[in-house]
Formats: sequence, C-alpha cells, structure tokens
Amino acid sequence: MTSPESPDASEASLKQVYDRTRMSLIDRLADWEDQKTWDEFYQTYWRLIYSVSLKAGLGRDEAMDAVQETVFSIAKQWRAGQQYDPARGSFKTWLMNMTRWRIADQFRKKQRNPAANFQSGGSRGADGDFRDTATIERLEDEDGDVLERLWDLEWKSNLTRVALDRVKLKISPKQFQIFDAYVMKGWETDRVKNDLGVSLAQVYLAKHRVGGLLRKEIEALTDKFD
Repeated sequence: MTSPESPDASEASLKQVYDRTRMSLIDRLADWEDQKTWDEFYQTYWRLIYSVSLKAGLGRDEAMDAVQETVFSIAKQWRAGQQYDPARGSFKTWLMNMTRWRIADQFRKKQRNPAANFQSGGSRGADGDFRDTATIERLEDEDGDVLERLWDLEWKSNLTRVALDRVKLKISPKQFQIFDAYVMKGWETDRVKNDLGVSLAQVYLAKHRVGGLLRKEIEALTDKFD
C-alpha cells in the first residue's frame, strides 16, 4: 500500500505544478504589454481556483488546466475590451463564474476521454457511457449552488493567505513568528513569551503592527482588479 503523502511533500509537489503552470501561462502572454499584471493576477488567485476545482471533482492536472484556462480567458477578454464591469455585480462573483465555465470545460473533456474518466474514478453506466462521480451538474442541490458555497468558503482564506505572504516580506521573521503563534494559532500570551523568548510588549506590538498590515493587504487585494 502506498503511504499517504506528507503535508510538506504535498506542498512541494503542488509548488512544482504551480511553477510549471505559471511559466506556461507567461509563455502564452509573452507578447502582451500587461504580462506582469497577469502574472500577479495568477499568483493571487491560482490557489483559489485550484482548490475550488479540486473540490468540484477535478483531478490535480485538470484543476491546474482550469486555473490556466481561467486566467488566460480573462486576459483575452480584458485585451478585447471586455473587462469586469462593477455595475453588473461583484468581482468575486464574476471570477467565480469565469472559473465555473472553465471547470465545466474540463468535465466535458473528461466525457470525451473515457480513459481519463476511468483513471479519475468515473464509472460506466448501463448504456456504456462513463459517468463521473462528481460532475459539474452535481454542484446544484436542493439547497442551492454548491460551487458558490465552495467559492465563498475559499475566497476569504485565499486572500488571507496571499496577504500574509506579502506581509512576511515587510516584517522581521521574529515578528511574524509572534503574530502567527498569538493570532493565527491562538496561543496564550504566557506560552508565546516562554516558547519564543519575547516580552508581553513584543507580543502586543506584533499583533497590532502585523494585523494592521494584513488588513491593508487584504483591502488592496480586494480592490486590485475591480
């Protein structure tokens, strides 16, 4: 039996796929003047799109294809003058719908490729056609839009993760370690002081400073492409 992949190994594997997909996307946008903008867009939202694609039922490679195709299709629309229009709804919902269509494209590919469908866990129906166990059509239930609920759950955590990565570049490793222990992990102040060898003043300073920077980064990310 194959042992489960450790969190570190899984993250390293995901990082390799991320880098490969990012470079492929950059190649496709090589002649575009706003290539840097779309690289930043990709780095900001790729994990959100990837995570939702996985939970929608795609495999890892399919989810990464959905990421690349989502960003590329948005870039093409932007270049053609078909930008996101705030008057028609929130950016969050707009990006969700763009992602939904690319996920649906991947499911259609699976239907046309029985071998891939079989490998990803599909089953064959009475008529001989493969039935995937988690198709995009099953993301609707009596309680409403399942994909929308997935998106809502992942949206905030994704922005927080990206914002934290940016904040790390602006503060000392020690200050982030204090903030992570006290705020993110919920340690008591005595444990933070004893385990990290810091004063109570340093704990509260890290909470205030890093928390303020984090809020600003989240606001900036929220407004960036609106």
